[in-house]
Amino acid sequence: QVMLLTVHNTLAGTSSEAGGPDGLKKCKSDSKAISSVLAPPKDVEDLQTEGYGNVNIFTYNELRAATKNFRPDQILGEGGFGVVYKGVIDENVRIGFPSRQVAVKELNPEGFQGDKEWLAEVNYLGQLSHANLVELIGYCCEGSHRLLVYEYMACGSLEKHLFRRVCLNMPWSTRMKIALGAARGLEYLHGAERSIIYRDFKTSNILLDADYNAKLSDFGLARTGPSGDQTHVSTRVMGTYGYAAPEYVMTGHLTARSDVYGFGVVLLEMIIGRRAVDKSRPSREHNLVEWARPLLVHNRKLFRIIDPRMEGQYSTKAAIEVASLCYRCLSQNPKGRPTMSQVVETFEEVQSMPECQDILLQNCMTGSVTLYEVPKEPVEHVETEKAKQEPTAKTDAVAVGVPPTNGKPVPQSRRTRPANGRSKSEPPLECKLYIPSPDSDGHQLGLEALASPPSRNSSRDDPPPVDEDLYKI
Repeated sequence: QVMLLTVHNTLAGTSSEAGGPDGLKKCKSDSKAISSVLAPPKDVEDLQTEGYGNVNIFTYNELRAATKNFRPDQILGEGGFGVVYKGVIDENVRIGFPSRQVAVKELNPEGFQGDKEWLAEVNYLGQLSHANLVELIGYCCEGSHRLLVYEYMACGSLEKHLFRRVCLNMPWSTRMKIALGAARGLEYLHGAERSIIYRDFKTSNILLDADYNAKLSDFGLARTGPSGDQTHVSTRVMGTYGYAAPEYVMTGHLTARSDVYGFGVVLLEMIIGRRAVDKSRPSREHNLVEWARPLLVHNRKLFRIIDPRMEGQYSTKAAIEVASLCYRCLSQNPKGRPTMSQVVETFEEVQSMPECQDILLQNCMTGSVTLYEVPKEPVEHVETEKAKQEPTAKTDAVAVGVPPTNGKPVPQSRRTRPANGRSKSEPPLECKLYIPSPDSDGHQLGLEALASPPSRNSSRDDPPPVDEDLYKI
């Protein structure tokens, strides 16, 4: 049952969440480097006057100038948190600031999220630094205004690339690169002295830069893990339906292995090319994990369900290894799941396989691009359109001057389809193909995933979103 839940725990003012007094060792880009202890979280009053050394504090007027007065054509996305705008911070906004593109997320005071999630985001990303975590450039905490400023991610969210009905196909090698990057991000979070549990791992929260490097975003639901002799953290169930681990949903017991399950769901989506929950499919296939997981360990069945758009792009051995990893991540028993360090190690071994290197080299040499389009219209609709065309065709026979016989036009051989093989009622082929580019569609690309769920004003080419907000479970 889907329920609307509210935030129960937050970083602000919660002594149990605070780390030790030593502060945090900053992590370099190396995924093996881990933080030691998070500094105690700051509250709103602290953030208004002092923040974290590597995070800028912007005024509301500065961010208004960066987004051209929050102009509608600068919107990247909109969701439970609020609206995300594309912007530029340069000398005109703040003297001496190096010019760079940014994504500005403005909290909607009447939205599902509030100060608690905003605080969590600043307190975590203000201290954490890693190549596979989105960079928090700054924030604004002025009066009732709550804004966050992130690095701009040119290729948007993984969700948009996997599930847009008509787009440039994402090849196997790119999907595996993204999966490895996301796994390294989780590995870093789990590697702290007190692990940080992400708690909302899903495709819309994985953002891609111009080179398809994956970075985790949206830390509003993140939670510091158990300490000492504790085996778990007890908390209200929050997250997105279809991605939350079964033991967490049933008991509220949260561990790092809960994130591993969420990673398994996303990996399954990348392998199969389907959403975690899709009510438009037959009833037994509504839940992707329930339907597909048993098939992952049967090789013949596995290759029947792998996304057909990736045919010929992977080796049999690599596909079996990745499917086996996915199967283990989705284990009902948390102790049966691998750690994120083991997941990263497996992906690195798969990428180094000679078979994978050969296929990657072959694909680079061919340089081919695969496009896929929306399914053809149902047969019943085509027949209806043909019937509508019949009276017009008969009238045309008279109009062109065909001599009548016994008062009726002579039947002529008519072509019901134009030379390109498409019916007159169908639009040209090029209308159904779309190649996304980083700068071509501001409403589809960029950092829109930071405002999950997807905007109600999404393109008609996008399928209806499954998860309507962050707190449905």
